Amino acid sequence: MMAAVAGVGAAIGALGRYGTTRLIQRWLGNHWPVATIAINWLGSFLLGGLTGWQFDRPLTVLLGTGILGGFTTFSTFSHEVVMLADQRRFGTALGYLVLSVGGGLLLAASGLWCGLHFR
Repeated sequence: MMAAVAGVGAAIGALGRYGTTRLIQRWLGNHWPVATIAINWLGSFLLGGLTGWQFDRPLTVLLGTGILGGFTTFSTFSHEVVMLADQRRFGTALGYLVLSVGGGLLLAASGLWCGLHFR
């Protein structure tokens, strides 16, 4: 049962990621992987908040494992870092790596704090 809940959530999250990526690219273009970093930062914050809020298990599986798991994308982030390095844009690749990981960790911690204090 929980696998089905996670699967439905993942489908919703993947559709949200696709739509958000298209929207950001339409607004800002595709010169820098802004869409991926924005999606992963938002997902990190929301997952931190979800963790702090401590919902019941089925809702956590739906929202966390499913929707946010389908929404965020480590594989796209990894691919973009490798492609930037392959294009010999080493400074950009390093900056993207540091901003993505560092920002994601800070936002997850911020989300956790919000979840613990505003539930």
